[in-house]
Amino acid sequence: MSKKIGSIIIILLVIVFGWFGFDYLHFRKINAVSDAAFIKSDELVMLGFKVGGKVIQMNKNEHDIVKKGELLAVIDDKDFLKAKQKLQNKKNALQKKIEALQLKKKRLQKNLVLQSKIATQEIVALQKEIEAKKAQLAAFGAKLKKIQKDEKRFKTLLQKRLIAKDRYERVQTQKVAMQKELQAMQKGIAALLIKRKELKERAKIAKNQEKSIFELKKEIESLQKEKDALKSAIDEIELKISYTKLYAPFDGVVAKKFFDAPKVIKKGSPVYAITNPKKLYCEVLLSEKKMHGVKPGNSVKIEVDAIPDRVYTGVVESIAPTSAATFSLVPRDIASGEFTKLDQRFKVRIKLDNIEGLRAGMGATVAIERR
Repeated sequence: MSKKIGSIIIILLVIVFGWFGFDYLHFRKINAVSDAAFIKSDELVMLGFKVGGKVIQMNKNEHDIVKKGELLAVIDDKDFLKAKQKLQNKKNALQKKIEALQLKKKRLQKNLVLQSKIATQEIVALQKEIEAKKAQLAAFGAKLKKIQKDEKRFKTLLQKRLIAKDRYERVQTQKVAMQKELQAMQKGIAALLIKRKELKERAKIAKNQEKSIFELKKEIESLQKEKDALKSAIDEIELKISYTKLYAPFDGVVAKKFFDAPKVIKKGSPVYAITNPKKLYCEVLLSEKKMHGVKPGNSVKIEVDAIPDRVYTGVVESIAPTSAATFSLVPRDIASGEFTKLDQRFKVRIKLDNIEGLRAGMGATVAIERR
């Protein structure tokens, strides 16, 4: 009897274990199962300053809730402000110098135009006067020649006692007077020529002012370039000043605070790690041997290690086009012919239907329905 009972128990155990074994194998046949799964966040960032310096203020602690745009930490900006003020003073001094040179240039240009206009007008008028005087001189010279001929003729007549002496003397007196007048006219023309030369010299001097204006223009352009360079430097410092304040990039929670203020840090050193607990998904490293039948849209069941009494659901959102090993820091070298075949894994992203109770970093086991 006891043997019969023992046989029945063995048979029942075989049936039970066989059923569980069949169920286990069947489940893995219709599902791709992997325990290399983790809950991750789409918004998990390490925040740091874009400039180095002394952190003098930190407003949040670990696990604190933060809002997008909220001020998290501050670097002392005194050195930047001093440097900016120094550059600003130089820029202001340059601006004053540029304005003074521009005023001088404007004044020279105005004087040049005025002087050139006056000199040109005076030279033209003087040239006309000289030409008129020369014409008068030529006409007067012709008259003088006639008087000189008359004087010679009258002298001959006087010697022959054909005319009275007083008549000859009148012609002679007229000749002397005309000679003096001719000399006066020649002196007048000579004076006008000297004046014309002086006017031309003045016009030349005015012309030389163009060179001074050109040199001023070049100097102003050089100072303007220097001023623009200072403006660029000021803009760069202002940008650095804006970098002395660290703001939250999105709504979330402080996952980690790396130090307490005050502390001198380098550019890019981590200050806070911020995560968004509402932007969670599940990532699976699925073996290539289990990839058959796994496609975007397949339903998924997720068991999270930290929450054993609950099954989460989701769908396959995407599958990586390359294996995880493709981007390893030390790629495999098979050029020598030595090759050991390794199981490759592909990242599968799963969209979660419900994220209640989940946190980034939790481990999980997933079962992806095959189709």
